Amino acid sequence: MESIKIVEVGARDGLQNENLILSIEDRVEFLCRLSSAGLRHLEAGSFVSAKAIPAMVDSESVWEAFPQKDSAELSFLVANEKGLERALKAGVKRIALFTATSEAFLQKNIRSSLKDSLKTFEEVSKSAIASGISIRGYVSTVFGCPYEGRQSPGQGIEIAERLFEMGCDEVSIGDTIGVARPKEVRDFFKLLESALGLSRVAAHLHDTRGMAMANMMAALESGVRIFDSSVGGLGGCPYAQGASGNVATEEVVYCLEAEGVSTGVSLPKLFEAASWIQAKLGKPLSSKLFLAGLPKKL
Repeated sequence: MESIKIVEVGARDGLQNENLILSIEDRVEFLCRLSSAGLRHLEAGSFVSAKAIPAMVDSESVWEAFPQKDSAELSFLVANEKGLERALKAGVKRIALFTATSEAFLQKNIRSSLKDSLKTFEEVSKSAIASGISIRGYVSTVFGCPYEGRQSPGQGIEIAERLFEMGCDEVSIGDTIGVARPKEVRDFFKLLESALGLSRVAAHLHDTRGMAMANMMAALESGVRIFDSSVGGLGGCPYAQGASGNVATEEVVYCLEAEGVSTGVSLPKLFEAASWIQAKLGKPLSSKLFLAGLPKKL
């Protein structure tokens, strides 16, 4: 049976968009529940300003308190040298760097131009790699920006290439505001495959317009084997008005397993994690599968 890699982003990309700030204990418990469901690659937090992203405050304590470090790989978003200093001091093993195809989006998000952000990341990458830290890269707004509209596919490919050259072992391609459609997804990944190959490329899809699962299948058919997802469909973007949550992890697992693709994830335990975080947040999750439940005859 063919297998894929799922990167669970609910504990970072998901929670950062929530008004309710969970305690360190609850954030760790959430990660433990996700790990126990079989998810081995988890976004866990951000080393960024607590003023900018209050929900990610004191991510060092999340790393320190997480008890399943041997069975799950945690990554933490880093925006600059100061963030890397925090990561090094905390002793984390993996960081993530974030940039975008859109200049306007970057200015809103990290108050930096694309050129300056890549220059900063070159320095961050050198120091991280020298310290034995692995790096994941993110390219946002690849299919569209809330401020600039549609983006050039060539821009996304060029930035992905720069991130690989810096030393990223994986680059995630983001439909940040959920404007992509299956044909556009297939066309983009066909171009990317010709330029860089797809073995180290992930698809990060948002369900703003109900296209995330269709786009996920289009990416799968195109050769992508790494997918970012968020339990319950948690997520959005604080700097992209109208961008709703990520594709739901349980929907990805449910669909892929039916297609004969192994995920290594337990749906019942994933539902338990979704129920737990829904109760903590005090509001319904957006995942249609979670709301409907698994078909009883299946």
